[in-house]
Amino acid sequence: MDLKKLGFDSPFFYVLEDLLDVPEEAEKSRNSSSRAYVRDAKAMAATPADVIEYPNSYVFIVDMPGIKGSEIKVQVENDNVLVVSGERKRDKEKDEKEGVKYVRMERRVGKFMRKFNLPDNANMDNISAVSQDGVLRVTVEKLPPPQPKTKTIQVQVA
Repeated sequence: MDLKKLGFDSPFFYVLEDLLDVPEEAEKSRNSSSRAYVRDAKAMAATPADVIEYPNSYVFIVDMPGIKGSEIKVQVENDNVLVVSGERKRDKEKDEKEGVKYVRMERRVGKFMRKFNLPDNANMDNISAVSQDGVLRVTVEKLPPPQPKTKTIQVQVA
């Protein structure tokens, strides 16, 4: 669907199209900077996560059914933002060869992403990620609390 040809060339209609999940073929017909923003916002909203604080660490648990660990990217941006991203794909070529016709398609395909601001006491050098049974578990160790600085002054006898 080309909104421009239909006379709907307003940014409002492009945002509405984004919210309604219009197929990717339609989005190729235009170049809108708001498109990427809305797509990222939808990807973040569709990726549920739990954040747990333990005495020595923070743990981020993200459900990712059907996604291999090798397809998940875990990064730290700007020294304090944990980013979990990837993409769930459907094998269209295989479906076409086998004559597959979807009667109902509710499971989300496409990119996913979550961003988490890490606290000041997060140890950026000690982060681990494990994917098991469709659940990603990212553990960020805490830095030890700073030791109070004390300086002893030698008292001279006069």
